[in-house]
Amino acid sequence: MRISEVLRRKGGEVVTIEPEADVRHLLALLSERNIGAVVVSTDGTTIEGIVSERDIVRRLGERGAALLDQPVSSIMTATVRTCAPGDNVEDLRATMTEHRIRHLPVVRDGRLAGIVSIGDVVKSAIAELESEREQLVDYISR
Repeated sequence: MRISEVLRRKGGEVVTIEPEADVRHLLALLSERNIGAVVVSTDGTTIEGIVSERDIVRRLGERGAALLDQPVSSIMTATVRTCAPGDNVEDLRATMTEHRIRHLPVVRDGRLAGIVSIGDVVKSAIAELESEREQLVDYISR
């Protein structure tokens, strides 16, 4: 299965936040949208970074409550791994596991086209297994 198929099923909407927004706003956005990460972008199409719940928790432990008034850019991961719509989900699963990444932005023609989470990857694997199981049951019962 390709990443494009995952995006077709879940949609290509990506929640972004500007780098100068404060962490307090980021927390509200994560909570409101019930998501675990946000792409940092000034224009909604380029990727300047990514910030996750994990980033917030780690920095909160280091900096305390003052972190809430700091800009998102101060806690974001600036070097962002991405994938393309044509990439294989199996390969993506291996990359996410190896590098302990839970969210990967999808880039098409240099522009943000979606985001895939580890949950999306697991869901696609389950769907593939279910499909294979149904085909085997159908084959056996003929």
